[in-house]
Amino acid sequence: MRRSGVIPDGPGTLAPLDRPIVVHSHLRWDFVWQRPQQILSRMAAHAPVLFIEEPIFLDDVADPRLDISVPFANVFRAIPQLPGTLRDDADGATAVVRTLAQDAIAERLSGLFANPINWFYSPATAPSMLGAFNEIAVVYDCMDELAQFRFAHPDLPRRERLLLANADIVFTGGRKLYEAKRRFHRNVHFFGCGVDVAHFGKARLDETEIPADIAELPKPVYGYFGVVDERIDYDLIEKLAAHNPAASVVIVGPIVKVDPAALPKAANIHWLGKREYDVLPNYVKGFDVCLMPFALNEATEFINPTKTLEYMAARKPIVSTAVADVVRNFTPIVRIAKSSAEFVTLAARAARSPDLVLLAEGVRKAGSASWENIVGNMQTLIAAAIDEATPETRDVAARPARLGVGQLAVQ
Repeated sequence: MRRSGVIPDGPGTLAPLDRPIVVHSHLRWDFVWQRPQQILSRMAAHAPVLFIEEPIFLDDVADPRLDISVPFANVFRAIPQLPGTLRDDADGATAVVRTLAQDAIAERLSGLFANPINWFYSPATAPSMLGAFNEIAVVYDCMDELAQFRFAHPDLPRRERLLLANADIVFTGGRKLYEAKRRFHRNVHFFGCGVDVAHFGKARLDETEIPADIAELPKPVYGYFGVVDERIDYDLIEKLAAHNPAASVVIVGPIVKVDPAALPKAANIHWLGKREYDVLPNYVKGFDVCLMPFALNEATEFINPTKTLEYMAARKPIVSTAVADVVRNFTPIVRIAKSSAEFVTLAARAARSPDLVLLAEGVRKAGSASWENIVGNMQTLIAAAIDEATPETRDVAARPARLGVGQLAVQ
């Protein structure tokens, strides 16, 4: 799925729908392939994308630098490498990154990112990055309520108010997020989960091989793929394994913000760690039941898991805890458990006798939610937001003043 990119010969003439994009992301491009990568890899078919990640702090680095690579066609990944002395100065580090990015656009990427769309996945850098690139529009793609995540920046809610005050358009990844953000912005649009149906549909093909590390595990295999963090209910995983000692519980995904030593241990629980996006359909093919064992806490209050439709495209039975957007958007295809005991019961029932009608309905639902449709609709809305702007706000020379850079005291 991921391929090496090619630097275009020149900037060309960019139409409103084909503006270059400068992205500020709290997620790394090579972390897991999810919403930002799905959207931006498709946006990059029309114009270049500069994907600026959070800094890496190195004690042996004296002079800050920006490491730029091309991990996907027309996507320029920028990793700031900063001196360790800036590790405890988040705003100072962001100011340095701003200068590094401006210099790179002016020199190393000359001509590619003139008057771009300034695209935010996190509000954390908004005070420095709003107005930094003579942008023609500001987009906030709110995929999570980051202020409720573990180790979140304490000032994140106020920074989000600044971003919302200056964004031309806001997208949300969940219906509950949409309802929350629409109170603070007039131009908010809900775009939930998308899915690459062809990719995850490989799990339904005879020629797709189940990976060797799960192929011989005792069945049924209860499986999950995704980030392993504070959003997972680890007691639930332990109970599922304990009630099914002859079965296997497989967890695929990187472990972050939790202590690996604290994860539940049992002979039939298999923590496999990160696997590449390309092979996820192979793993899902080996799952008898797909799990969404989310804890119901602050970090999951607003989530709309991308994996839901990916599981559906694979034509697998799905059992989830009662995450609000899953209950709203995906029942009865997804079986919802309101307690750990019910989760164990539903998982066992799905393994014994999967509902073929619901599985077929899941494939149909996944087929109507392609990332291509989502990106096309986003592009149309962004173009409309640019066209509807007044001449003053459309003037990129006036944009920094309009944005009020540095005006962090937004109430």
